[in-house]
Amino acid sequence: MSWIEDAEFAPDKPFGPQTLPYGVLVTGTGPVVAVRVGRHALPLRGISGELGPRLADLVSGDSLDPLLAAGREIWSELRERLVGIVTAERAPAGAELVRTDWHTLSMPFTVGDYVDFFASRHHAENAGRILSRGAAPLPENWTHLPVGYHGRAGTVRVSGTDVHRPSGQRKASGDAHPAFGPTRRLDFEAEVGFVCGGEAASRIPTSEFADHVFGVALVNDWSARDVQAWESKPLGPFLAKSFATSISGWITPLEAFEHARVPAPPPEHPLQQYLVETEPWGLDLRLEVRCNETTLAHPRFADMYWTPAQQLAHMTVGGAPARPGDLFASGTVSGPEREQRGCLLELTWGGSDPITLSDGEQRTFLQDGDRVTLSGSAPGPGGSIVGLGEVTGTVLAAARR
Repeated sequence: MSWIEDAEFAPDKPFGPQTLPYGVLVTGTGPVVAVRVGRHALPLRGISGELGPRLADLVSGDSLDPLLAAGREIWSELRERLVGIVTAERAPAGAELVRTDWHTLSMPFTVGDYVDFFASRHHAENAGRILSRGAAPLPENWTHLPVGYHGRAGTVRVSGTDVHRPSGQRKASGDAHPAFGPTRRLDFEAEVGFVCGGEAASRIPTSEFADHVFGVALVNDWSARDVQAWESKPLGPFLAKSFATSISGWITPLEAFEHARVPAPPPEHPLQQYLVETEPWGLDLRLEVRCNETTLAHPRFADMYWTPAQQLAHMTVGGAPARPGDLFASGTVSGPEREQRGCLLELTWGGSDPITLSDGEQRTFLQDGDRVTLSGSAPGPGGSIVGLGEVTGTVLAAARR
């Protein structure tokens, strides 16, 4: 019996008291840190008296940055306090609920470094077969280390931000010379992102993953496949992936996924010691991908070969620190079945097998005006559902200079 009268604020709904993701809402008085409760959000500045000065100071501004830096003990303390507040019979002093669909979300934290991985074996093998043309589908190193690349933190955008079709060099088979212009093969990538926090540190063991990751968010790492195919010889993605990466405006605390933890698939051979997990950090996340009004896929994060704990360990083992606000993403989440593939490159097999939308139109890659939406959830305690905030973006025509 909570004071929050919202049918969506229940354990059998994604944004009940078991979830409580953090975001930054744009209101008439400016941006405010809030937690999501069903269809509503609870701004935390108004209930500072219930939180006490130590916790209130971390969430009374216009960003999650102070909270990310505070560390795991404070994250747990604040979450426990908020669960008590939202499940109480009476509203705390200063509480005011606002509708999430009546307010926009701003970028909830300042992105530091951004790293994107390539952690799904199903995606890596499919992409290899599509692009390598007879070569081995996996690089020799793939089962030995989490392959990744450093992205452009300045192009990470909050959900709802439009995405202009990027331009770059591309070279079709048989062309004598490359051409420059807007990509003809714009793609989405359904990914899961992890927001770092706590004390800056390098060489983070897998056992300390929870000390350095504040929360989880869905990510769409938009890709220009024709640009990527031409420029990734011999190095990795550059212009093909640096124009836009969309992230949900709601960051679900890592602590909410305790009941979603599962073992990763067994490795093919002994791993380097820094990649060995002493406890499982695979996550049973179920994603959904929609283009316009059509559901395209239901990727499963539990199928990922490399876990986020292994990704963080590899990202920092060379001495590079993970700092509050750093973001790393999983790479495309794909499963063994066609309906579990997390990008159009795989769903249309490189454009050779178009998909049909609910309005009868066909797609090989995204057209201007297409809107892509990612959503997801995970099992929570007692049969509840833990939600992941949607991430959406609409494709616009290439920008003119």
